[in-house]
Amino acid sequence: MQTSLPQPETASVLGLPLQLLDDYAGWLGDRLESGQSIHVVTLNAEMAIQAEKDKVLEQVINRADLVIPDGAGVVFYLKLRGKRVQRCPGIELAEEMLRRSAQRGWSVFFYGGSPEVITAAATQWQQRAPGLKLLGIENGYVQADQEAALRERLNQLQPQLILVGLGVPRQEAWIQQHRQLCPNSIWIGVGGSFDIWSGTKQRAPSWLRNNNLEWVYRLYKEPWRWRRMLALPVFALKALSYRA
Repeated sequence: MQTSLPQPETASVLGLPLQLLDDYAGWLGDRLESGQSIHVVTLNAEMAIQAEKDKVLEQVINRADLVIPDGAGVVFYLKLRGKRVQRCPGIELAEEMLRRSAQRGWSVFFYGGSPEVITAAATQWQQRAPGLKLLGIENGYVQADQEAALRERLNQLQPQLILVGLGVPRQEAWIQQHRQLCPNSIWIGVGGSFDIWSGTKQRAPSWLRNNNLEWVYRLYKEPWRWRRMLALPVFALKALSYRA
């Protein structure tokens, strides 16, 4: 049964909606236990710039129930407009939700990554969070003729927390299209989190993360990302000049 719960303060980043909360995991937990369907988008500068060109992504973000400040650029943008908020990396939100799931018995489903990565990520989380009720996993290379079987699995299992790691913007569009399969679930696009959890890749050291320089480490480890990183100076210029 759904109940009426307080709504978060809202803000805008390049015309995209953002919800401001002190405790995103707590807010989501309340919604999960009340049976509400929530689509979470983790907004960063790259995604905001991409949404200006990709109208489907822009529409998905506008329709999402919770858009969080994942990137340092988003925090900088809001700071320039008098709103001091803490960055909430999507991977950390997902990790907190998984820990709470193990404690409270919420059921979970993983979708994304290669077969090896998703299996290793699931194994790691079952070790890190004993009691985690992981109902199923599926790799992100499902063929078109296997999509129906995946949809049927989700429809039957009805997991309460569904983490989707297909990359931006594919994961956001996929969640928006399929969230009706599990109408009482929390859906979070987690990007490359399965790679981190499986040990295939490493996050930036904490001192870089704490100084909003995680993007430097990612560029160092994955220099092919430089074209995507061009969105960062573009976003910075827009942050200095944009008026809602």
